[in-house]
Amino acid sequence: MKNTIFKKLPIGKTGGGGLKRTLGAFELTMMGIGVIIGSGIFVITGVAAAEHAGPGLVFSFLLAGIACGCAALCYAELASSIPASGGAYTFAYAGLGEIFGWFIGWCLTLEYVVAMSAVAVGWSAYISNVLPVLGLELPQAILADPSSGGAINLPAAGIITIMALLQLKGSKESARLNNLLVAIKLTVILLFIVLVAGRIDPANYDPFLPFGWEGVCSGAAVVFFAYLGFDAIANSAEEVIDPQRNMPKGIIGSLVMATVLYIVVTFMLTGVTRYSSYAGVAAPVAFALNEAGIRWGAAMVSAGAIAGLTTGVLVFLGSESRLIYSMSRDGLLPPAFSRVSKNGVPTKAVACVWLMGCVLGGFLPIGTIAELCNMGTLWAFSLVSVTVIVLRVSRPELRRGFRVPVVPLVPLIAMVMCAFLALQLSAVTWKVFFIWTAVGMSIYFLYGRRHSFLR
Repeated sequence: MKNTIFKKLPIGKTGGGGLKRTLGAFELTMMGIGVIIGSGIFVITGVAAAEHAGPGLVFSFLLAGIACGCAALCYAELASSIPASGGAYTFAYAGLGEIFGWFIGWCLTLEYVVAMSAVAVGWSAYISNVLPVLGLELPQAILADPSSGGAINLPAAGIITIMALLQLKGSKESARLNNLLVAIKLTVILLFIVLVAGRIDPANYDPFLPFGWEGVCSGAAVVFFAYLGFDAIANSAEEVIDPQRNMPKGIIGSLVMATVLYIVVTFMLTGVTRYSSYAGVAAPVAFALNEAGIRWGAAMVSAGAIAGLTTGVLVFLGSESRLIYSMSRDGLLPPAFSRVSKNGVPTKAVACVWLMGCVLGGFLPIGTIAELCNMGTLWAFSLVSVTVIVLRVSRPELRRGFRVPVVPLVPLIAMVMCAFLALQLSAVTWKVFFIWTAVGMSIYFLYGRRHSFLR
């Protein structure tokens, strides 16, 4: 058994499953921005400033961006040398062995499905607030899950359904909608920056580090999760034109742009009004606009937030379906999930993700398990970093369109940062994660190991 579970996927045989190459560096960058800049910039910035770092939150975002940057460099190298669908799952399968590939795939399934469902619930909340303004009222029974006093969160299930139908049209069509929604979101953010730039009071920056550097570090642990999702770009490698060049550009470019925007918006927020005033504020951007006397700002922010959350649902759904497709193609999941339609889309994989998302988003209180998506991501980041080091030793001749500088230092920094952040998660999260892992390993040994094409 030892020889089978540690077998490595031949790198030369990855990919080639029928997905169409239609995406370029621009589409990848927009995809990354679409999934990174979402609820983080519209929700987390205010609370993190009030409770952790004050105006020094700009340093927290910079620190978190550097930590994610180390992991992003590792993703960029592996995506340029193993340009196959599946992302971190395929990287670990080829570099570390089948059991590690399955573990990362199972972790990422947790991340993508839970994150997609949570984003859909957030989308539903914004829509529920906007509809009364438009003169539309929906009954509570179809606006909340059973534990929140409703019967089903119909808007959450509805947006997942719409995005799934769009995915079935093909990756190019999905990318076009994503580009449009990201453009709306960026326009709203840039408009916010322009509107409040002349209303900044320098006195609000004193003190700049009210909680000291300890607050900056704890703030980094909080805002790190605002970056989650850039790794989803790697799952689309098999649909990218010239992936050796375009994958690194998309991954690194989207992360750099997101970091700059996070820092600028945070600087503006804490300059318009005192950081302490954001305590308990769930919509800091709208709050800042109101404080600046721009009353119509809340509607503008809602439009940007709805666009941002829509792109999150779209990208996470597409990423998870490609992950299931890759695992099925390798024999670790039933072969039906790897069948591709005439549009170059794994239809049954999309349907599977749609069903899981509708169940979670429609019937469960996602907030109680949202931390689990962070746990899955941190494990994926760590093993991707290990894979870079291993392949540099075992496969030095491998063609790499991009190379991580200062190996093994950069991958080791990524691993240390991930370990530190994982330790900040609650004991309950760790317990549920161990249960999830046990279920996944049971599926692997009962089905995946026996049906693996490498066996």
